[in-house]
Amino acid sequence: MTPADLQITRRSFLNHSSAGIGSVALASLLNDDLEASDSAEKWTGVIKKPHHPPKAKRVIHLCMAGGPSHLETLDYKPELAKMNGKPMPQSFTKGQPIAQLQGQRNNLKVLGPQHEFKHFGKSGQHISSILPEIGSVADEIAIVRSMVTEQINHDPAHTFMNTGTQISGRPSMGSWLLYGLGAETENLPGYVVLTSVGGGQNQPIAARQWHSGFLPSRFQGVPFHSKGDPVLYVTNPKGVSKDDQRALVNTVNALNGIHNQQAEDPEIAARIAQYEMAFKMQASVPGLMDVSDEPQHILDLYGAKPGDGSFASNCLLARRLAERGVRFIQLYHRGWDHHGGIKNASKNTAGLVDRGSAALIKDLKERGMLDDTLVIWGGEFGRTPMAQGNGRDHHIKGFSMWMAGGGIKGGVSHGATDELGYNSVQDIVNVRDLHATLLHLFGIDYKRFSHKFQGLDYRLTGVKPASVVKPILA
Repeated sequence: MTPADLQITRRSFLNHSSAGIGSVALASLLNDDLEASDSAEKWTGVIKKPHHPPKAKRVIHLCMAGGPSHLETLDYKPELAKMNGKPMPQSFTKGQPIAQLQGQRNNLKVLGPQHEFKHFGKSGQHISSILPEIGSVADEIAIVRSMVTEQINHDPAHTFMNTGTQISGRPSMGSWLLYGLGAETENLPGYVVLTSVGGGQNQPIAARQWHSGFLPSRFQGVPFHSKGDPVLYVTNPKGVSKDDQRALVNTVNALNGIHNQQAEDPEIAARIAQYEMAFKMQASVPGLMDVSDEPQHILDLYGAKPGDGSFASNCLLARRLAERGVRFIQLYHRGWDHHGGIKNASKNTAGLVDRGSAALIKDLKERGMLDDTLVIWGGEFGRTPMAQGNGRDHHIKGFSMWMAGGGIKGGVSHGATDELGYNSVQDIVNVRDLHATLLHLFGIDYKRFSHKFQGLDYRLTGVKPASVVKPILA
């Protein structure tokens, strides 16, 4: 018998064990006297060696869901102010996609900026007065003012921003990163999602935005809640004893083992890993969510009130998740859909996200984590220079985002829209370019990172050309 014959792989053990990992994982959590000798193998990623030296280890994506107006936040347009109330020149809009304003194409009026812009930081970045806290970190951020996207309605635009395509069922960028680089934690998911609302229409967000698509389901995002039960269906239901839970999990994993022998389906291995992760989270999540160990000055910095479900509290949780090795953290604030009353609505929504966003940058920097944490702030599209009553419609031809940390040069602006903020005209950045830049900062050449599915090699950036936005790199 050769040494190879004596080797028992984890897969072989799971296939042939009557209880699978259930008795081991469950016992480790329910019996203090028993230490598990086996644990879920940490996914190390398909990219064993970076294509080039990486700058970032993790991402915190602050997704301003609903489409924040660049004209009220990050893109100063004095000419737009001068033309307030005047007819929108048809030279801008002729033949262009317009969402709900389509029927008013011949009667469009310019709506000037609703808030004053100010210079912030030594860099003198122009930022709206409704974002003073983000202004306070102006020297840490790179503002991209020439973003374009391809989808004019919310759900497909979110899908395009997250997956690089409007086609549902493709892997999200967080799933791609986890698949490529692996996880840095064994006790928490590698991809976590938090949501908050307030300031405008509560923009709906579908769970497919953080789905793994055709990648194994172990790479999908896991929604956390900053109030109530942090993770649904992890804690024991009332009336279910430890023995009942043990019997159930053992039975489920035994059935999974039998099925795996027959089907050799990678989803079965993913399912087993997810059961084990769920048990581990029973022990790790309470410590994550308990912020009693945070000093008061940190709570004050964020403006966080633990357990209130606010964006500020989610920003604090994002930092704690980053400290614990979570690879991709996504915070949705679902309050930026301002078709009407944009002056007050944009100010109110900005007030809910401004402090937490800036605090996250300051806190990460103070802890020495900003250098290898990439922070992205922005929505799925922008807003029209034309009025929709006293609001603005969806707009895909020009909008703004900012990035910080993780290899990004601070205190710079990149690209520009025209004098009215309608078309991106200088150093245009497509969403695919954003994805290429994201992968680049993690040491990944986007052209060399793919996954074969149904006979085709799929990439996050798709098949159309993409470019790394090099001028904003440190």
